Amino acid sequence: MNSRTAAFDALDRKIITALMANARTSFAEIGSAIGLSSTAVKRRVDRLRETGVITGFTATVEPSALGWRTEAYVEVYCEGAAPPRRLAEVVRNHPEITAAMTVTGGADALLHVRARDVEHFEEVLERIRVEPFIRKTISVMVLSHLIPESPEAGATQPAPE
Repeated sequence: MNSRTAAFDALDRKIITALMANARTSFAEIGSAIGLSSTAVKRRVDRLRETGVITGFTATVEPSALGWRTEAYVEVYCEGAAPPRRLAEVVRNHPEITAAMTVTGGADALLHVRARDVEHFEEVLERIRVEPFIRKTISVMVLSHLIPESPEAGATQPAPE
């Protein structure tokens, strides 16, 4: 969020909750549910976007429909203290990495990887491992999603050719 963040109240929270449940919900529907006019909801959404509270709107798609049939989480262990900035540069070069974060514990980072199949996943893993500061990786393949409506269960981009 930027430094111009305005007050965040209960109505803003209700608007955000409605948009997170379904970003295509109209301002009129949201307004009717929370007791505001559609114009007032639009003004609040615009402010929430301007202040960085709302960062975007996306469609979540069944991963296999986009060619992603294999999914894994990869723990990354680095030599020495690899700066998060350097890790971020590396993961941006791999479209198969859909999320990446530094973590506490033994690993330095955790990557969420989607691939066409196991062969493709292995190729992605090898590309990650050639980075000189990466000491080792540990992968865990996803078998199923216990909460299928979670954002992690959906895909936001198609698999590369």
